[in-house]
Amino acid sequence: MANELRSTGGAEGEKIRADADRQREVAIANAFRDAQKIKGEGDAEASRIYAEAFGRDPQFAQFYRSLEAYRASFNKKGDLMVLDPSSSEFFKVLRGGSVVGPAAKK
Repeated sequence: MANELRSTGGAEGEKIRADADRQREVAIANAFRDAQKIKGEGDAEASRIYAEAFGRDPQFAQFYRSLEAYRASFNKKGDLMVLDPSSSEFFKVLRGGSVVGPAAKK
């Protein structure tokens, strides 16, 4: 009788654990879905703001793209680039000039 009760209890326990695991997976999936939705909405809002700012001030857009290029060029601590700051277009914006290149020619 005791073995039968233990067996029934063990089976019931497994059923409860399986249900809890399923509920946890559903909760995680829903949270991930909601997070992705919120992130997408934030990205859309950021794109709208950038487009508005870039449309209002093309020089700002050019400056921002230059900063993004700098960030991409120096994305690791050990990255190194050797340039002549007096003649390099890469540093021209830092000297107060405008960047000449495909973005500027449009």
